[in-house]
Amino acid sequence: MSDVPLQKLFNALPRAFIPEKASGIDAITHFALSGEKGGDWTVTIQDQKISVVAGLPPESPTLTLHADAQDILDIFSGKLDITRAYMQGKLRVTGNFGLAYKLSTLFRVDEELFRSLQ
Repeated sequence: MSDVPLQKLFNALPRAFIPEKASGIDAITHFALSGEKGGDWTVTIQDQKISVVAGLPPESPTLTLHADAQDILDIFSGKLDITRAYMQGKLRVTGNFGLAYKLSTLFRVDEELFRSLQ
C-alpha cells in the first residue's frame, strides 16, 4: 500500500462506500494530509451518496481529519486501526467527533480492494 498514490485511494472510496450505512448523514469531511504524499481532499456524503474531490472544501467542513498521508493509506488498507491511530496521535480530529467515529463504518476496509490500486 505504501506505493499507492492518494489520488488512487480517493478514487476508490466510492467503490468502498457502503451507502446503506450512511442514512441520515449530511456531511463534508476534509482530509488534511501531511507528509511526502500529502494533500487536501474533500469527501461529501449526502442522501446516501458520496462525492470525492481533490482540494479544500468549498464551505466549512463538518469534520476535518489531520494525518500523515501514509497513515491514511494504512487505515484504509486495514494495516492501521483507526482507533489506534487516534490514540497514538497519528490521527487528529477537528469538528464532529461522533461523525469521525461513524465515518469509519461507512467504508469497506480491506486490503484486497486497495491491492488492485498498486
